[in-house]
Amino acid sequence: MDDATGKVLAARFFAFEGSAGYLWLLRQVVERYGIPVSIYQDRHGALHRNDDHWSLEEQLAGRQDSTQVGQALEALGVQSIFALSPQAKGRIERLFGTLQDRLGAELRQAGMRTLEAANSFLPAFLRALNRRYSVSPRQAQKAWRKVPQGLDLNRVLSLRYSTTVGNDNAVRLGEIIIDIPVGPRGRSYAKAKIEVRQLLDGSWRVYFQNHLIARHPSTTLQEPIRALVRRKPKPKGTNSYPWVYLSSAPQIASADRESFAL
Repeated sequence: MDDATGKVLAARFFAFEGSAGYLWLLRQVVERYGIPVSIYQDRHGALHRNDDHWSLEEQLAGRQDSTQVGQALEALGVQSIFALSPQAKGRIERLFGTLQDRLGAELRQAGMRTLEAANSFLPAFLRALNRRYSVSPRQAQKAWRKVPQGLDLNRVLSLRYSTTVGNDNAVRLGEIIIDIPVGPRGRSYAKAKIEVRQLLDGSWRVYFQNHLIARHPSTTLQEPIRALVRRKPKPKGTNSYPWVYLSSAPQIASADRESFAL
């Protein structure tokens, strides 16, 4: 929702609340209006790191990596402002109350009983809602920035994984195996550090030093979890470095853990 006007900019029902849904909403806003200066948001795990897990790289850098959504916002140059309570979010919480009451009733009245039907109903509902409740901004000057020319929104607004190519010139992420074609002059990418992206349409891309080197067909979008490293608190009275425990957490988690609608 635009804070200056109260206009609902984008909305959609999803099977669960997670990174893919937030990235989808962010893309809708950026494509329709431009890049916002800042986004005021809550501390949901898809938006804010709420864990005490640190990778070795994070320990050396002195900061935790951002979430998938946080990385996208950083790439777009958007400031993240986190609310500490529902009361702090004020206006958006009032909107949620309206939607949970009014939208639910209208969906029932229209006989919308599936996710697809509900999403097809949303555009007309939001247009009517915005006509009735949005207001003119106090300042007419727009605060949206244009999307830089040449910026690949498909890549920026996607799920990102950093990993290493195996000896067989393939990448493994959970049950996903991506074979990488031989590079220039018969080059193998074995042991190379690469970036894997799952786009919002489910398809996969593999990048090496900013060059696209492989693709993979679409698979179901699932909420990612990190291969976590836990820092054990340093014993009192010692100067030893904290013990580090490597977990066996998979790269891709099941989407069945939560069931919410954004």
